[in-house]
This record gives sequence, structure tokens and C-alpha cells, in this order.
Amino acid sequence: MTRTVLIVDDSAGFRVSASELLEAEGFDVVGAAADAREAIELALRTRPEIVLLDVQLPDRDGFDVAAQLAEEIEPPQVVLISSRDALAYGHRVANAPVRGFIAKRDLTGAALAALVT
Repeated sequence: MTRTVLIVDDSAGFRVSASELLEAEGFDVVGAAADAREAIELALRTRPEIVLLDVQLPDRDGFDVAAQLAEEIEPPQVVLISSRDALAYGHRVANAPVRGFIAKRDLTGAALAALVT
């Protein structure tokens, strides 16, 4: 069964490369957003199973977006991504309503699949 994914990152290049990588590894990328406003709008419209969410967005913190998505009746599984390591965010990753964290350099379909049910 193909898992649907929404990619949220302010880098157009990363959105394209992550989309190509995940689609090649069996995921169905249903959208890509550059900021928090667009991410929430697309998540509500496309209802992805997974949201791959950058921690640092231009208009809002990724942790805030994850918290807002968690309030939905059928929330997506959120996986945070960053060019920084998880340790840079301290306890915030562990306390966030997310399935986990992947450093951008470590993103693979297998790494994402390992975090989601």
C-alpha cells in the first residue's frame, strides 16, 4: 500500500529532491509547501498520511505547525526534518506531537517508513 506524503520545506531544491527520492522508494507525494500557511492549507485539503515537516520555516516554527496538525480529527503522522541534528532542538523534539526526526542528509524512504505506522 502506497503511503501519501506532504513535504514542507522552504527550500525548493530540497522539496524537489525529497519528492523524487520518496517517490522512487514507493511513497506518493501529494503536495509540497514552502511555508507553514501553505502546509496547513495543503494538509487539510489533501489529507496526507505523513507530513515531512521542516523545523525552521519562514513564517512559523515547525513545532507550532505540528501542534496545530495534531489537533485535527484525523491528524497526519508528522516527521520533523532539519539540516541540523535533533540534539540542536533539545527536548522540543521529544515533547512534540510527532513520530520522530530525520536529519535532511539522512532522509531515505526506509528511514521515513521506520518512523511511521
